[in-house]
Amino acid sequence: MASTVTSKQSKNSMTSKNSTASVRPGYGRLLRTRGAWTFLLPGFAARQPFAMLTISIVLLVQHTTGSYGAAGAAAAVTGVSMALFAPYSGRLADRYGQRAVLVPGVLLHALSGLTLTALALMDAPLWALFVAAVPTGASVPQVGPMVRARWGVKLKDSPLMTTAAAFESVTDELTFVVGPLLATALCTTVDPAAGLVTEASLTLIGGLLFAAQKSTQPSVGGDSGHARVEHVSALRIPGVRVLIVTFLGIGSVFGGMQVSLAAFTESIGEPGLNGVLYGVFAAGNMLSGVVCGAIAWKVAPQRRLVVGYTALALTASGLWAAHSVPVLAGLGLLVGMCIAPALITGYTLVESLVPAGARTEAFTWLTGAVALGQAAAVTVAGQLEDRFRDGAGFLVPMGGTVLALATLLALRSRLSGRAQGRTVARGVGHRVPVAVD
Repeated sequence: MASTVTSKQSKNSMTSKNSTASVRPGYGRLLRTRGAWTFLLPGFAARQPFAMLTISIVLLVQHTTGSYGAAGAAAAVTGVSMALFAPYSGRLADRYGQRAVLVPGVLLHALSGLTLTALALMDAPLWALFVAAVPTGASVPQVGPMVRARWGVKLKDSPLMTTAAAFESVTDELTFVVGPLLATALCTTVDPAAGLVTEASLTLIGGLLFAAQKSTQPSVGGDSGHARVEHVSALRIPGVRVLIVTFLGIGSVFGGMQVSLAAFTESIGEPGLNGVLYGVFAAGNMLSGVVCGAIAWKVAPQRRLVVGYTALALTASGLWAAHSVPVLAGLGLLVGMCIAPALITGYTLVESLVPAGARTEAFTWLTGAVALGQAAAVTVAGQLEDRFRDGAGFLVPMGGTVLALATLLALRSRLSGRAQGRTVARGVGHRVPVAVD
């Protein structure tokens, strides 16, 4: 009898292991998660405008002022403002609910974005554009982090969390394929202001649709029994601070590419190629993200991040030497293919480093870091292109990724989840303090 029970238990254990192994890389199984589509579709619509914002500002302000430096500075103010306010938006969403933050946020964003457009068309002084850019950036809805937080609620301790992180990265990159192409087409063929006007309108409509999906948003405050632990700021976790630096480097790639590609295509008399080249870069990111999420990884995420980021720094360092469209497209594709694994691994590490009640905040810190790195990059790259041209702006992605890689290598030990909290996980992200021998 005992042997029969043991045999059954062994079979059940093997079945469980096989099931777990099959779940890990399954996009199909992920998308069959009950209720997932109710937040995925409106979430995609709501985050689409985010990829249009920076390039729309750059193209509009460059058209009205004739300066890439001024255009980069205006876009940088927007990015810095978003980076500073995004974590507070995430913290408020964790504490009061996503809907309470989204509804007023998208209304303010639409209003301030249209104000910025009107000021640019009226040839307002640069300081006036900066003033309008502050609320435009501060009110950017943090839909991506909110979607990731909803996946955390749906999947909890499922091994599909890695696949979900990859899926979200692919979704982000799809928006960065479509967004710049759409914004460039609108600004160059319809009107220089059309990109920013469309961005504001889509943000308003998509954000309100996403906010209406109340059933899938995380509960306010997390589990009541762990309220004290759940309200700890994500920024106090050393591993999160290391990830912020690495994501700053990724932001430098996005910002440097946007300005430098626009300057390059204009210098050769083909401004319409700007969206195409940036789309190739984003497509490489998206394709590698698909592959990354389909693999059942046996390598620790900390090591994957170091290897992937090294590859990113190496490929980004070659951009400044490219002086033809085919070479720049090929290098851009390679750089994009190196970004997705770093992003996916970074977001995956959040699951092991951060309690559930602070996770939206952690995601917004990382998103804000990308925006801040992008803001700094568009400013520096714009100045370099104005003063030196000849692809000088491409030095920014190289510098940003090399510095971030050096920091990552020096502090990679802080990315160990077990070393961070001296806690035992229960479910996903619900850490209960226990005595450690």
